[in-house]
Amino acid sequence: MITDLMKSRRSVRRFKPERPPRERIEALLDAAVSAPSASNKQPWRFLVVTRRATIEALAAAVRESTDRIARHVEPTMEASFRAYGDYFTRFEGAPVVIVGLFKRLTVLSNLVDARLPADDRARIELMERDSGLMGVAMALENLLLAAHEAGLGASGMTGPLVAADRIRAILEVPPSWEVAAFVPVGWPAEEPPATDRKPAEKVTTWIE
Repeated sequence: MITDLMKSRRSVRRFKPERPPRERIEALLDAAVSAPSASNKQPWRFLVVTRRATIEALAAAVRESTDRIARHVEPTMEASFRAYGDYFTRFEGAPVVIVGLFKRLTVLSNLVDARLPADDRARIELMERDSGLMGVAMALENLLLAAHEAGLGASGMTGPLVAADRIRAILEVPPSWEVAAFVPVGWPAEEPPATDRKPAEKVTTWIE
């Protein structure tokens, strides 16, 4: 059942060096693009990075940004932040890194005239950006579930975005696209235990 798949999925951050076959990665992408999206705009693109030099360059850029930030963290918290920031480069050991991109929707913003109040315009722009981000997020969840079903390890990562400008440059991301997340993929070299989850009733409010 789909619920069993969702509940048994784990975020894998350690991988075996062997690269999964291309057709397995293509199957994950097929699952990703079946996701729903606002107005069916499908505002996603995927960069599949297998070139070791590029993965290392991305990790180096993230490490530099993390180190720069750490120097401005309260001294008593710096060690904790550096330990946390170590997770930002865990994609470096994966044989495949899928980078999810998204584009903001430009539907309603093209329909309104210049007399629309600035606060309404700002809300529309935020809604359109978030619509694109939500679309690729749902696509990446499909990808993560498909990876788990195929026996692959993967995890969704936004920590690397501390170096978003460098990432864009290294990957030559077009100006109209934004980076949403990294998904390292490979044969798992670990079996992470289940993490605690807040019960649904603790995070739900019924408005009746």
